Amino acid sequence: MLADVARYSALRMVRVAAPTVAQAALVHAQFERILIPYAAGMPPMQRPARLEDVHDLALGMPHVKLIHGPRGNPIYQVGGRSFVFFRNPRPDAADPASGEPYPDVIMFWVPSEADKQALVQDGGSPFFTTPHFDGHLSVLVRGSRIAELPISELTEVIQDAWLARASPARASAWLSGSGG
Repeated sequence: MLADVARYSALRMVRVAAPTVAQAALVHAQFERILIPYAAGMPPMQRPARLEDVHDLALGMPHVKLIHGPRGNPIYQVGGRSFVFFRNPRPDAADPASGEPYPDVIMFWVPSEADKQALVQDGGSPFFTTPHFDGHLSVLVRGSRIAELPISELTEVIQDAWLARASPARASAWLSGSGG
């Protein structure tokens, strides 16, 4: 987490103090209600993510507004800027065998091109991109593949998406533990 603080401080040109152990515990506690172990003995942060976790985690971030696109698709925003976006089926993200557009693509903003490439170039990751998103700081994932992610990774992706789109003041406040 300390590396994240430094990274976001540099990216957003804000100075924030490193979080204390108590502040880190507060952040973890915000998400505790959805961190239910998948199986007996499995650490809570390692259970597979579920589609409803995307909604719960996005809404769990401060100052989030849920709006709906023209076809009713959920869009999560902070300060009027989308950070998680459920896309309508589009031809750029389609099944290679049938050519049918995927009906369940979710877009997450990322802090940098390096973060994007790290997610999409990992062969074991369900994240992908399309030429439509070249130069756009976002990654895509199919809702049907969200369980391939542990809840801890989905939590980090959504927190990073929120931080990438929140104002510097809100990002700094959230990182410092005062809630944004």
